[in-house]
Amino acid sequence: MELIRGLHTLAPHHRGCVATIGNFDGVHLGHQAILEQLRQEARRLDLPVTVVIFEPQPREFFAGDQAPPRLMRMKEKVRLLHHYGADRVLCLPFNRRLRELSAHDFIRRVLVDGLGVRHLVVGDDFRFGCDRAGDFALLQREGEACGFRVEHTRTFMMDNDRVSSTRIRTMLASGNFRQAARLLGRPYRFRGRVIRDRQLGRTIGIPTANLPLLPGPMVLRGVYAVLTRLDDGQVVNGVANVGWRPTVGAERPVLEVHLFDVSPSLYGRIITVVPCARLRGEEKFDSIDAMMRCIQRDISMARTFFAAQASRPSLDDDAACVPASSVSISDPVACLPLASAPLAYSSTDQDDG
Repeated sequence: MELIRGLHTLAPHHRGCVATIGNFDGVHLGHQAILEQLRQEARRLDLPVTVVIFEPQPREFFAGDQAPPRLMRMKEKVRLLHHYGADRVLCLPFNRRLRELSAHDFIRRVLVDGLGVRHLVVGDDFRFGCDRAGDFALLQREGEACGFRVEHTRTFMMDNDRVSSTRIRTMLASGNFRQAARLLGRPYRFRGRVIRDRQLGRTIGIPTANLPLLPGPMVLRGVYAVLTRLDDGQVVNGVANVGWRPTVGAERPVLEVHLFDVSPSLYGRIITVVPCARLRGEEKFDSIDAMMRCIQRDISMARTFFAAQASRPSLDDDAACVPASSVSISDPVACLPLASAPLAYSSTDQDDG
């Protein structure tokens, strides 16, 4: 798979492809259906599949911190686009220059002169160009004149509603990881390299592995029961805080995960963290002692949650389920202990002061 950064890096061998354009945040089942649609046409024409994305995403350019939170980093997005069928990803920097490009110029410079598109798949509500003047009808007219066909995407429905990044964000924010996994086709997860931080957790007997998060809006914030897969394949239960650590302060948002019953050295290693159940929101405590008492309750609650699960799951990079012939890959609910609502502290969990 080839990642192409900017129009200026396009080469003659990039011309001639089937293509689509969009944010593809989450690379969910709807996106996967578009990629399958492209693959079918690519096989017919014997051409590569090219996906055009933007960085930053257009709504981030216009709305800044008011834009919806991202579901994933760009690196993870590109990796998943490749996994689901993209041969090339063209990433265009969304800046003032691109924003001011007319719809006709976008078609000519990007689709015709740049990529030599033979077949384009976009939503029939797709808008593009300066002031969003371009639409599906314009693409069809220009396509007839320039020698490429335009096809609209097939809406992907689940439970009588369209699968979308917005719908998935709502599910995650409400603690419904089970439904979010169904819409994504895999469990929602964080993946990254463990960084060395202030090591405060070790000083209070609760060591953590920390992953830096993207600045800006966050789709998750709070404390979660999590499964963590280490780079050696081991899967460990744990509890994680996602956010700004208001009690001790932080220069950037971070995910800090405490693994149960193991304490391997993880600095510099790649780990994957899957939130399974929301325990509570992120809080600012009056003291470290108060914070520790609450963390111990979190740990106890997460252990109880995992103890109630019937089987130990495994975490595959892009599959939602354990590899078993009796379990469908399209049904992650059957494979991971994913809660459908936030867990609630019982009366016995409350601090008695």
